[in-house]
Amino acid sequence: MKINRRQTLGGGLATGLMAAMPMGGAHAQTRAETLRQVTGGTINTLDPTMPGATRESFGLSMNVYDRLVAFGRKQVNGLWVFDHDNIRGELAEKIERSPDGLKFTLTLRRDAKWHDGTPVTAEDVKWSLDRHVSSKSLAAPQFQTGSLTSPDQFRIAGPGVIEVHLAKPDRLALSNLAVPYAIMINSTLAKKNATPDDPWAQKWLQNNSAGSGAYIVETFRPGEQVALRRNENWKGGPDGKLPFFRRIIAQTVPEAATRANLIERGDADLSIDLQASDISSLESRGRAKVQSFPQTNGFTHISFNTQLAPFDNVKVRQALAAALPYDAMFKAALFERGKPLFNGSWTGTPPTAEFPIAMPVRTDIEKAKALLAEAGHPNGFSTTFTFSLGQAAIAEPVAALVQEALGKIGVKVEIQKVTDAQLNTLQSEHKLAFYTDAGTAWLPATYYFFYLYFTRDQRWNFASWNNPRIAELADKARFETDSAAYEAECKEMISIMADQMPLVMLYQPNMDAVMGKAIEGFTYQFYRQIDFRDLSRA
Repeated sequence: MKINRRQTLGGGLATGLMAAMPMGGAHAQTRAETLRQVTGGTINTLDPTMPGATRESFGLSMNVYDRLVAFGRKQVNGLWVFDHDNIRGELAEKIERSPDGLKFTLTLRRDAKWHDGTPVTAEDVKWSLDRHVSSKSLAAPQFQTGSLTSPDQFRIAGPGVIEVHLAKPDRLALSNLAVPYAIMINSTLAKKNATPDDPWAQKWLQNNSAGSGAYIVETFRPGEQVALRRNENWKGGPDGKLPFFRRIIAQTVPEAATRANLIERGDADLSIDLQASDISSLESRGRAKVQSFPQTNGFTHISFNTQLAPFDNVKVRQALAAALPYDAMFKAALFERGKPLFNGSWTGTPPTAEFPIAMPVRTDIEKAKALLAEAGHPNGFSTTFTFSLGQAAIAEPVAALVQEALGKIGVKVEIQKVTDAQLNTLQSEHKLAFYTDAGTAWLPATYYFFYLYFTRDQRWNFASWNNPRIAELADKARFETDSAAYEAECKEMISIMADQMPLVMLYQPNMDAVMGKAIEGFTYQFYRQIDFRDLSRA
């Protein structure tokens, strides 16, 4: 019998997963009670607030740590997705908001316990929140977007009661307590492992957990595998029920084809990062189930550096936007597995205050030539177009099509490939002239998108855009308490962006969750990873 490399890798993984399972004794679990995830990414830390934490680490933390609050979920077209407008308690059993929006009072569940069996206290919560706004971590800048900046804002109001105070009624203050960074930590355990140089136990928590969540870390091999066991005392779900799966094994398998093979053979249960080119054939063979969700809180884009010539000229940006081959890029990059953000039928005021939406851009070569001539470049110009090697599977065909299309209007494009780290550095230093990338917001509110991606001199302002009216509107919308006024402010921001074209919205890729046919309850989450707590096996 001839054995190919895929079979060897797949068989090895299956053996490795079986070896990781306890097969006898009081804690034995059946195959049905164990979920096996295979991922191309890696879990590099158990503390999601650490700089450099991978997205897979964010997903793991949602299952190992509780937060004070969580987003609910809802069904859309028969599939489960997170519900940003529905915030429920997780560690908190009651959430009260003052009429002026300046204070939240959160009462903890009286039966909440840490993984070591000790009670969760308001003192633990206060320490955790203080850590998030005080330490050098990913949490502090994120909390700032909800006006959470100082330990003075978090006050113990009695046994099991914590207050959060705001100077202004920030629309996203409470939502920020539901993001992956907002982990609640067993402060007694963390303090035992803190040092004078590391008062928040950041080093220790990278490889150890101190949570109260639905799953307990059993083994952790950074970059390779994590095994979790169910916390039998967990009551933080919306109905107080324990998750279906008693055990979770999440293992890194670098090759997408191998991951697909393992799912089809039943040696693994779930993967969310297969290649778009493999999905159709998987569906046609019918041995696995595919659930596809447009990444509604994200977008792929082509950005212009609005501070560098010739892209500081709005007509140049409009010209290139009119020349881009949108349909061809969507087919070549994603095999049309996603939601287009082009060919919108509106002009002037958008039909909705929701963002991202399909923008009123489409391929029109004659319009592009005319705009380029008006901009003073009738014969075109030369530029570079950059993408990261980590996104090559989708970005390389886009780059080739951009180069070909812009050549038709006299713009000569040199394609530049860089490593992910180089792209991040060049973005931070605002040195990229013309490039493609993607962005995803934890909190899918229109003002938040604009505040994060279109204002201030910071890394995530992809186009280095400096529009005073956008900055003013984003700030107003952030603290707006009148719904009609908020909607008007958001629509104006979208309208200005459509006219000024700092970047071109392309599409929202699908998250294609490929799973065994018996797996149920998968939910598309804002952090684009797996919530094991919702899953079950039929």
